[in-house]
Amino acid sequence: MRTLFWVSVSLIMGAYAAYPIALYVRAQLWPRRIRLGKIFPQVSIVIAVHNEGNNLPSKLSNLSALDYPAHLLEVIAVSDGSTDATNEILARWENCKQRSFLLSECGGKANALNLGIANAKGEIVVFTDARQMIASDALKNLVAHFADPSVGCVSGELMIREGPHSSSAYGVGIYWQLEKQIRYWEGLVGSTVGATGAFYAVRRHLLSPVPRETILDDVYIPLQVIRQGKRVVFERRALAWDDLVPSPKQELRRKIRTLIGNYQLLRLTPWVVTGSNPVRFQFLCHKLLRLVVPFALLGLFVSTLWLREGIYEGVLVFQLFFYALAILSAFRVQVGIVSRLSNISLAFLVLNSAAAIALVYFITGKKDIWSRRTT
Repeated sequence: MRTLFWVSVSLIMGAYAAYPIALYVRAQLWPRRIRLGKIFPQVSIVIAVHNEGNNLPSKLSNLSALDYPAHLLEVIAVSDGSTDATNEILARWENCKQRSFLLSECGGKANALNLGIANAKGEIVVFTDARQMIASDALKNLVAHFADPSVGCVSGELMIREGPHSSSAYGVGIYWQLEKQIRYWEGLVGSTVGATGAFYAVRRHLLSPVPRETILDDVYIPLQVIRQGKRVVFERRALAWDDLVPSPKQELRRKIRTLIGNYQLLRLTPWVVTGSNPVRFQFLCHKLLRLVVPFALLGLFVSTLWLREGIYEGVLVFQLFFYALAILSAFRVQVGIVSRLSNISLAFLVLNSAAAIALVYFITGKKDIWSRRTT
């Protein structure tokens, strides 16, 4: 049981403490600088949508207001079997620089993206989603990195507006801030593992068809860029804005889908765990190690419940207190500073519950081709 305890502690601390700290130190001591430039390549913005009639008008207005030369910008929207007002909105909006493709059947986001990519004329292809709003200067800040020939993909930064009625807002916000820091440091030392799905850009000649069943296109595509010897970096000034998922239940569903996607990547791109992957260490620590944490938490609880002496008893008491805080947040019990601690506990519990459920769903083959993800 002592071995189980220390192995569990090592896995948990490795995922959420040791890896970020090691990454930070390396980024500070040995950063790989990027040569930025004031460049304006031809850009194609690809947006795949499914029943986004409520969000499309504001999104299209947002894209038309971007601070970028209009003659160098085209927008391609692909409606994937939409049954609401999406197709009518796109038909009214279409012109010579704004094209839409309407698919009669829902084939999944990857299929829609492939159609958009195939029709893109720009040197740079930018991917975005319907719900998020993009800052007016974000596109210029994003493409400035392509002045450096070593850069093949650039991720923007998603800013979350915390809703006042979300009990888990603070906890999710803390997690997302840590996640963005990790991506930024990864980009400094070489390449970040994945991009922000709400807003990222890729050199068109590096793009290849995305497998139809792909869940995490914003990880799959950057990994293919890395495989071709180019860097994937993170730009903090390329901002996209979104509202926070309002409930722990919805956050759980979103994370389950994301984590299923991580398992799926092992099947779609098995090379990522081989020596041919230059970011293998980052992938293992950032993506795969977190999938093990739920089972490490179970091992930690079982081992301390069994040993119940000295340091082990103290760790058991801490776990019980931590989980009790999560329960308070789940039932919306808000008591001063305790509420912030309980929201962090709930966010952590939701994340790791999602990882365990994701494994079951992946093994059983549960599918969901469209979902609204924030990251």
